[in-house]
Amino acid sequence: MSDDAPQIRFASSDDAATIVRFVRGLAAFEREPASSVRLSEADILRDGFGEQPRFESLIAERAGRPVGFALFFPNYSTWEGRPGLFIEDLFVEEAERGRGVGRALLAACARVALDRGWGRLELSVLDWNPARRFYARLGMQQSETWLPYRLEPEGVAALASEARPPD
Repeated sequence: MSDDAPQIRFASSDDAATIVRFVRGLAAFEREPASSVRLSEADILRDGFGEQPRFESLIAERAGRPVGFALFFPNYSTWEGRPGLFIEDLFVEEAERGRGVGRALLAACARVALDRGWGRLELSVLDWNPARRFYARLGMQQSETWLPYRLEPEGVAALASEARPPD
């Protein structure tokens, strides 16, 4: 590894503000209004470093300064019969793009998955994102048959109103 290579480490609770900053940067990159990010440092502390962590995060640093991150959690494949790693967010500051930070973050995610015996590494990418070429060069494939669907909070509440809690 060269001296200029980014250093990758697991995030700690001290990184909560940095993670929020990166998520806001990702929203701006994705052409979303700043108001679309409701995430707070308290959310990061509760859900990433609380009693039952819901996600983990890796921080990329260059010269001791955070320049990117990957936030991930396990999913589960019934066909594989084991977990996989789903990357919810991958973000690299604009000045650092094309300098190996994204590749280092993805390689670190792959290492986590391999070390834990998890099968797949998955992420979703906007159709216009030029990073799609980067992912393809790494050997990632776009699913031609599986389409993502999402139910937003209002829809979750409306659908849930039709059911009572499971026994």
